[in-house]
Formats: sequence, C-alpha cells, structure tokens
Amino acid sequence: MDEVPYFERPLFFFDQSRFRRALAEKPIIGVFKDAINAASTQANRRFIEGEDIRSLVYERALFIDCILHYAWHQFRWPARISLEAVGGFGRGELHPGSDIDLLILHHPDVFESCKENIEKFLTLLWDIGLEIGSSVRTVKQTIEIARTDITVATNIMESRTLVGDTSLRHELMQEAAPDKIWSIEEFFSAKYQEQLDRHKKYNDTEYNLEPNIKNAPGGLRDIQTINWVTKRYFGVRTIKQLEGKGFFTDEEFSLLNSGEEYLWRVRYALHMIAKRPEERLLFDYQREIAKLFGYSDSHEGLAVEQFMHKYYRTVLALRELNDVVLQFLSEAILQKGKTKSVVSLNERFQLRDNYIEATHTYVFEENPSALLEIFVLMAQNPQIQGVRASTIRWIRESRHLIDDSFRSNPKNTQLFIKLLQHPEGLVEQLKRMSRYGILGLYLPEFGQVTGQMQHDLFHIYTVDAHTLKVVQNMCNFLLPSAKEEFPVAATIMNRLPKLELLYIAGLYHDIGKGRGGDHSTLGAVDAEEFCVRHGISPRETRLICWLVEKHLLMSQVSQKQDISDPEVIHKFALTVGDQLHLDYLYCLTVADINGTNKELWNTWRASLMRNLYLDTRRALRRGLENTVDKHDLIEETQQAAIRKLARKGLSKEQVIALWGDMDEDYFLRENFVDIAWHTEAIAARTDDKPLILIKKTTSKELAGATQIFVYSKNQKNVFVAAATALSLLNLSIQDAKIYSSKSGYTIDTFFVLNENGEPLGNNQTLLKKIQQALLEELSLVDNYRDVIGRRTPRRLKYFASPTRTSMSTDTIRNCSVLEVISPDRPGLLACIGRIFMDYDIQLLNAKIATLGERVEDIFFIADNDGKPLSDPALCEKLQQEIREQLDKRVDKH
Repeated sequence: MDEVPYFERPLFFFDQSRFRRALAEKPIIGVFKDAINAASTQANRRFIEGEDIRSLVYERALFIDCILHYAWHQFRWPARISLEAVGGFGRGELHPGSDIDLLILHHPDVFESCKENIEKFLTLLWDIGLEIGSSVRTVKQTIEIARTDITVATNIMESRTLVGDTSLRHELMQEAAPDKIWSIEEFFSAKYQEQLDRHKKYNDTEYNLEPNIKNAPGGLRDIQTINWVTKRYFGVRTIKQLEGKGFFTDEEFSLLNSGEEYLWRVRYALHMIAKRPEERLLFDYQREIAKLFGYSDSHEGLAVEQFMHKYYRTVLALRELNDVVLQFLSEAILQKGKTKSVVSLNERFQLRDNYIEATHTYVFEENPSALLEIFVLMAQNPQIQGVRASTIRWIRESRHLIDDSFRSNPKNTQLFIKLLQHPEGLVEQLKRMSRYGILGLYLPEFGQVTGQMQHDLFHIYTVDAHTLKVVQNMCNFLLPSAKEEFPVAATIMNRLPKLELLYIAGLYHDIGKGRGGDHSTLGAVDAEEFCVRHGISPRETRLICWLVEKHLLMSQVSQKQDISDPEVIHKFALTVGDQLHLDYLYCLTVADINGTNKELWNTWRASLMRNLYLDTRRALRRGLENTVDKHDLIEETQQAAIRKLARKGLSKEQVIALWGDMDEDYFLRENFVDIAWHTEAIAARTDDKPLILIKKTTSKELAGATQIFVYSKNQKNVFVAAATALSLLNLSIQDAKIYSSKSGYTIDTFFVLNENGEPLGNNQTLLKKIQQALLEELSLVDNYRDVIGRRTPRRLKYFASPTRTSMSTDTIRNCSVLEVISPDRPGLLACIGRIFMDYDIQLLNAKIATLGERVEDIFFIADNDGKPLSDPALCEKLQQEIREQLDKRVDKH
C-alpha cells in the first residue's frame, strides 16, 4: 500500500493507518465492508444522540470519498481519467440510504486500455455494499447527453473530482456553461416545468398522509430546485455565497437552512429505520420516527400526530418560500427587460404582465384589508397568472395585522364572502392564502387543522388539504366535464340558489377534528360563529350548520341501510325536510367522498347515492316535504319583493292587499324577483281579463327557458287550456307551477323551450304569437269540453318505456297525490289535463319535472267537493286512462 497516496482530508472518526494496514494484510472486500459498517453504526449512534445533522451528512459523504479513494487505487489508471461525484453526492451530502452517483470521465484515447479496470472497479464497489449509480463517458459524450437531458445537465453543475485528472472536470464545466448549453432562461423554464410535473404526481399538495419527503411539494427536491436555479443564475458554487447579498431576506435564508436541516433529520431517520433508500413517510415509520424524536402521547395529541404536525408546517413554509424564490427568478430571468404592460386595477394593485403586485411597499400596512382584497381580485380575474415576488414578501411581512379586530371588520368579512362567490378561482386562491399564512390567520379554526392528521383507513390527506379538496370538487361540479362523471351533482349545482353556502359548509364540515368530541357538532358551532360574523341570514346560517352537523348522514344511510325499504326513505326524507336541504347535502356528500379518497367513489357508491337522492326527492315531492324554516323563508322572500316593489312606487300595504290570500306555496317556490314581476303587472291591470306575462326565466335550474305567467280569475280548466295552446305551438313544457287562492284567482307558470329543446331567445314576434294563442285558448275554457277534442295535439309518439303511475293521500293538504313517470313527449300535460277535466277532477297544484327524456310529474288533485279521491275503483280507472292515453300510438298526421 506504500504506493497508494493517503486520503488528504482529515477524518477524525476514521483511522486511515489502521485501514491501510488491514488492506495490505486481509481480503480487501471484507476490510472495506467492515469499515463501512463501522462508520454507519457510529453515525447512527451519533444521530440518535442528537448530533448536528449537517455534520453527519457531510461527514458521511467525506467518509465515502475516502473509501472511493482507496477503492480507486486498487487499480492502475492512465493519466487522462478521473472519478467524479455528481448529484447529491456531488454536493457533498450523503444520507444512509442515498445512492452514490459517480461519473468516470476519460479521454477517448485511454478507454480501451482501462476498460477492464473500470469494470473491476465498479464490481468492487457493488461487492463492498455501496449503492452506486454510475456512468462512464468522455467530456464530449457527457455534453451531448446533457444538451437534451436536464437531469444530466443539473448533475454536471454539482460535480466534483474525487480522484484522478482534475482538468477533465474543468473542461466539462466550461462546455456545460450557460453560454454553451442550457441558457439561464432555458434551464429555469425546464426546472420549473420539472417541478410542476413532479408536484402533479403528488396531487399538488404537501399534505398527503404518507408524504414523499423528497419529491412531494415542500420537500427536499423543492429546496434543491431553489439551489439549482439560483446557482446557475448567480454563477455561485453554493447559495451560502448569496447570504447578505439581498436576494434572500434574513428570514428566508434562515427558513431555508432550518427547513432543510429538519427534513434532513427526518430523511436520515427514515433511511436508518427502513434500512433502505425509502423516501415515503409510511405510517409505521412515522410512529417510529416520532418516538425517536422524543414525542410522546399527551393531551395535545398522539406522538405521531405531533411529529407530523411539525412536518407539515415545515413543508408548507418551504413551499411558500419556493413560491417566492421561483417567482423572483422568473421575473429576473424570464421577464427581465420584457415588461409589455402595466395595468392599474385600483390604487392599491396593478398588473405587470398579468402578475399582480402592490403599487407600493406600504399598501398592506396602510390598508390591512388589502391582505384579502388581493385574493378576491385574482379570483375575479382568471387571467392573472400569479403574485409578484416582492408582493408575496410584503404579504408575509404584514400578515401579523390579521387579529380579532381585522376578522370582525365588516369590510373584510364582505371581501371573504365575495371570494366565495367566484368558484372559477376560489380554491386556487384558498390554497394560495393557506401557503402565504393568510387563511389560517383569518380563520383561526382552519389554522388549527392545518397539518392535522386523520388516522383512518380512508383519508389520504390531512384535514386542511382534504377540506380544500372537497371545495375544489364542489367547484368542479360546475364544469361541463362533470355532467358525465357526476350527472346528478352537476345538475343540482346549476340550480342551487347560493353556492357560497355550500362552500362554507365544505370549509367547516371537518374543522372540528382533532379536538376530541364529535367533530360534526364542534364544526357546526364554528360554522355558526363564522356565519354570524359574516352577516349571513339566520335561515341560511341554520342550513349551513345543519349541513356541517349532518354531513355524514347521506353516506351512512346509503351504505349502511336498506334504501330499497320505503320506511328508510321515509325516515331520511323527514330528516332532510325539503328539496333544498337534500340538494345541498347531496353535493356536499359526493364532494366529501371524492375528497377523502378518489378510489372510494366507484359505480356502486355512485349508484347508491343516486338512488337515495332520487327516491328521497320523489318522497318529498309526493307530500313529505315540509320546508325547513319555511316561515323565515316566506318572510325573507316577501320583504325582498316589497323592497323591490317600493322602488316601483308600490307601498307595502298595496302589495300585501294584492297578494291577498295566496297560498304559502307561492312564496316558498317563487323567488322575490318573479313575485315582484307578477305583483307589479297585477297592480297595473285595468280589467278582469287573463294576464299573460312572458320573459326569459331567472331560474338557475331552467336557464335559457322562457317563463310564461298566466293569471286569471274564476276560470276552470286554465291549466289544460294553457298546456294545449303551448303544445299546439310546438313548445316543450319543461316545468310548470300551479297556485290558487281562496278568492278564485289562479296562477299558472310554464317554463318552455322549442320542440328541439332549445331556448326561444328574444324573438318578439314569436313571444307575441304565444301570448295571443294563450288568450284565444283561455277565451274558450267555459265550453272547453266541446272544443278540447279537436284542439288536442295529434303528435304523440309511441315510446317503448311504459308510463308508470301511483296514487296516495296527503292528509296534511287534504288531497290526493298522483305521480306520473313517463317518457317525455309533445302534449303530455295537455293530455293529462284533458283527462282530469273528463273525470271532473280539480287540479290544486303540480310539480312538473322534465329530466332529460323522462318526466316525473306530481299532481295534487281533489274531487268536485275539494276532497281527496276516496273511491279505489275511480283511482285505478283514472290511472289506467292516463297510462293508456300516454302510451298509445298516435299518428303524426
């Protein structure tokens, strides 16, 4: 061994002389293995005792440098060859299970002479137990590969010569400089895209319950990305050279160092416990590491929860720092000297090339509300691509301004509600608020569950990540693509009166977790406090709190009870109370299941949920519906209509007199805009002729349909006459509402499309024709029995699916309830109305629903004396007549 040079750098924990003697006297593989095992054992012991992690990681790399030095010198080498460390090992870092990445650089002329030794050398490394990644190339070959492979180009940047000809690496670095390959702009763009792709693999969240500490967002690779792009941009060997140079603030530099050290400790422990290069923090490893780090179960939570809470907070902070640094570099590298436009949004914010920025340094200090306003502006303007780095820093420096006074300021509460009213950009902004530390400060209860684990078999995210996933799912139900995967939810979402109520329920449904007790009950308390602070009406507050408290109910009933049992449906319908609560609960439940674990939403669960929803809706429509808080809803609707009519010059007393003895259903089913529209027109009437109003509907559910309002007094058969007239005009009735007052007035509202299912548009000639046709038909109602035969449309087609009917008695309304389920076809309602007339049946109310190619209509009917139909034979005969008339083949001509 005399001819082998000593490894020059000092190793205080390794006796080189003793090692060299052993190599000369014993089989070399055993000597190398013994040395490596002894060094690993000593390093692990020092780690457990709490030694500084940087010392351990750097010393481990230094020790392997020494081993490689001696392994290399077991062979004879020509002058023009070298052994290079690349990748993490090139940075002088080595964890217990990390790969040792090596590049053997050689001159083309020497390869053949040392080919055999290269193979023996690499074999020796494997034999002594080193996990190596190796390549053997010339400088030219390396550069050619690096031109198209960003990973190789990155590894070159961090290379260092371990042993051999140092001029080869010098030549390599010259050829790999930014002016030769991968310009600074190209390098940054490639690494940024690489990060986006990597994050996507982990659902773009730091908060997977078994996170990958290396590759997931906020992990070690994010720190390395910062290192790589800053080194290439500034041309420095280490980013420590940038300390105090103004690129990083002191706080950011401290966070980068402390965050890296913490993740290094976790990774070291993970490799040590797993005894392999494991990067996933699996549940079993989490528990062992928590114990190793000194955590113990307490009132604050399980040891593993405390450990993971610290972990998640760390990676969240690192993700935020990554945002700032990469945005700063994007501005410095990609946008330098390229500013095309600066657009003012208001006196506080402007857009610079579609990135939002504060107009001056003190915006947030002078206007603390701007800490919320900036996110509202981004949600309102989807073209905004992000926040400029300086503004992100100012946000972080000003977030201490969010205190109780800030949270209770009406200006701020209105801003937050405004954010919730923009589903297109809502979750992206909530995530950004969370990363910048704003959301957890504005909603302290959300801050409590940030990084909160969920120990069960189903959840794959922390509570906060799951919560945002649920809200994201809700927003996604509005996308055109949702109609295929989530047809029921997509349909419901487009008719919910206030989407923000659903989003609030989503934000609070799991917020009580981790505190002990029933999280649904605790969450409902928090939700109520939120609603009161944000000026949400008492009725809507009760809806939100009910949703939070009952958010598991629909899932439990659908999966744990026999939903084919009518009694189960009956009980569930009574609990839900009305269609509105059912609609909100269904959307929350589907979003929650999919936000727990996408694999839970399968065909079976989807079918159970859909059947429970449809059967419950049918039960409610048949008469079980008892609108929750209906008196509050009636009062709210009436007051809103009165305020609107006051602007038209109608007094409250006039309005109430015009409403007279209208049934409660009218104020429950109609919105205040339409009620005001009706009332204003009725007030302007000068005679008792039927009043016909036509406009495009304001209904979200029937968007695009034309709404036809028919108001008449002391006329029978208005419904069948109007339905017949509309059918004769080839109009398709999508929905209809029927009301009557004790004083003899009837109100019929029809929602129509053309025969192809398309909107009528603003064709005034057609609308005038509809109005005239209705007036003509209504003039005939007194003798309708005589004319109905020749006026019934002859366009019914044969449908293979037969009509189904059922009847029951509604003891509360004191009427019979007839349900008709049938394929949709022209003239269907006119046909049913004619049969009612033939049987001297009064139509008291109806709930018409056209669901694609099928109708599900509910008719509330009575005999001539206003009583339920009591004769079973008559009930059966009526249903048989309806089925036969609707299902028979009728010629088109």
